[in-house]
Amino acid sequence: MEDKEPLAEPVHVGEKRTCPEEDSEHIAKRAKVQDEANGSHATKRTEDDKEELEGEEEEEALEECDGEGESFADMMKYGLSEVDVGICKFVSEHNGFSGILKERYSDFVVNEISKEGKIVRLDDLSVPAAPVDCQVLTEEQKQQLSDLQLFKNKERNVSIEVEDDSKEKRTLLHKAVKTSYPGLETKTEERDGKKFIVAYHAAGKKALAAPRKHSWPKNRGSFCHFVLYKENKDTMDAINVLSKFLRVRPNVFSYMGTKDKRAITVQEIAVLKISAERLAHLNKCLMNFKLGNFSYKKHPLKLGELQGNHFTVVLRNISGSDEQVEHAMTSLRATGFINYYGMQRFGTTAVATHQVGRSILQNNWSEVMDLILKPRPGAEKGYLVKCREEWAQTQDPEAALKKLPVKRCVEGQLLRGLSKYGKNNIITAFGLIPRNNRLMYIHSYQSFVWNTMVSRRVEAYGLKAVEGDLVLKGEACFIIHNSSSSIFTDTILILSSICVAVGKGYRDMLAADNLDIDNMRHKVKDYSLAGAYRRILIRPSDVSWEVIHYDDARVPLVYTDVEKLENKPLPVYLTEGKYRALKMEFSLPPSTYATMAIREVLKMDTSIKNQTQLNTVWLN
Repeated sequence: MEDKEPLAEPVHVGEKRTCPEEDSEHIAKRAKVQDEANGSHATKRTEDDKEELEGEEEEEALEECDGEGESFADMMKYGLSEVDVGICKFVSEHNGFSGILKERYSDFVVNEISKEGKIVRLDDLSVPAAPVDCQVLTEEQKQQLSDLQLFKNKERNVSIEVEDDSKEKRTLLHKAVKTSYPGLETKTEERDGKKFIVAYHAAGKKALAAPRKHSWPKNRGSFCHFVLYKENKDTMDAINVLSKFLRVRPNVFSYMGTKDKRAITVQEIAVLKISAERLAHLNKCLMNFKLGNFSYKKHPLKLGELQGNHFTVVLRNISGSDEQVEHAMTSLRATGFINYYGMQRFGTTAVATHQVGRSILQNNWSEVMDLILKPRPGAEKGYLVKCREEWAQTQDPEAALKKLPVKRCVEGQLLRGLSKYGKNNIITAFGLIPRNNRLMYIHSYQSFVWNTMVSRRVEAYGLKAVEGDLVLKGEACFIIHNSSSSIFTDTILILSSICVAVGKGYRDMLAADNLDIDNMRHKVKDYSLAGAYRRILIRPSDVSWEVIHYDDARVPLVYTDVEKLENKPLPVYLTEGKYRALKMEFSLPPSTYATMAIREVLKMDTSIKNQTQLNTVWLN
């Protein structure tokens, strides 16, 4: 049984919170932990205030970057555009129009689709009821037993008087103690003519070494599953925040997929042997998070188990007519979009992640080091700019590391490795970067090659399946031998082309990068590339849309799960307004990018570089 924590009045998402009955030192520690995890010392909670504060921090960082005081839009001109990563083609014939994506993070809402095919919603903040067995105990007895179990009381036992109780109730009491408080045993004693059930600690002091192991009810699944609602924070950052507040390691959490930062997202999380009560208590302590829909299960979650994601997206200040919007959305529903890897895969600065991945595969480690650490144009935090300048001038990893207040970033990890192992042992130094981050570079290069080749495939053959294409029909894959056998349909979907022309293109492209498509083994096993299939075309499901009129850009246009829980009024859409927005909903399978579906609708570049410039023009 977990520690009982004091309850407090509920606080809405977006408001300042502190956990009740904590002294000022604990409150300060919690605030510091959350500030570190959030990367911000902001205490205001409204979206506009948070974005304004983030903008002020960004401006400060940019002013430190160079003395010329370039604007964020000016600096983003050095960033990547879609053509830089092989994203070139469209499949629909409608005329495109402009619109602003993610002007506010609340314009982009993602709800995970579970492995059972249900859209994950946060709609219940209650904790599971206590087992029937436990209901024979009073609240005072439960507290005493919990304290005994965790060695928090000075007594060596807890005595429960049962003189007037029936044999059936005494049996239930024995069972309730043993099942709900693992590590405790019971016996019946008579004292001064009265009967008592005495609970005592069978595990002894060794239980202190692993309290969760000895305090978890035997009749409860080891994993508490819950729905996590979060705002403007990616999944790993959210897990780090939760783990710090719960004082556990991040690896006790599991999930089916990671979600982007600049969005409102809802997904299922599982955690090992943390009670729903403790998790629910975080709702009183954390900003921009809500936890609910608790249940206990015997298994964790696994990456990739989800069936996909459901998106609710608002594109603001659209220029297209109602007829253009209708044509674009009808085409998206009927034809779909090219399943490109989105811009998130490649980073936002002038040095793309796929360039680093290519150097790793080439075994060119000095270039890997150079690409990660060298100065680069574009929008970066001031301390990163100073770190890169120090590295360029001195090539001294320790000196460059001193310029970094945040040393857990990729640059900090690499510099730490170089300082520890020396510049002649770059492979080992690079290994200090977390494995997922290292593999990100390799996967980014794979994505770049795939994007480039699918653009060439569509340019050469359009949507028609041609001889040599690998297709999927039901559960079976096969190669097309007749070039006129089919086009894209609901039952036959091209996964990856191995036809002669495109197959030669793969070979030539890799050869140009000094790589052999027939031998992608790397001397470091982690960096050996395995092949995979990927659909060329994706058709979203559950597609719907409406055009909304609005006057105030600060007014939210999406009704979130938390607003529903709090019975807040629905957004009011104007019949006429200063601006128009396209609100769309659709579902996608795993590993597909909503931004690429939106790109097909707008027929415009969705990169941060282009969107920043578009937003700046509109604001001016």
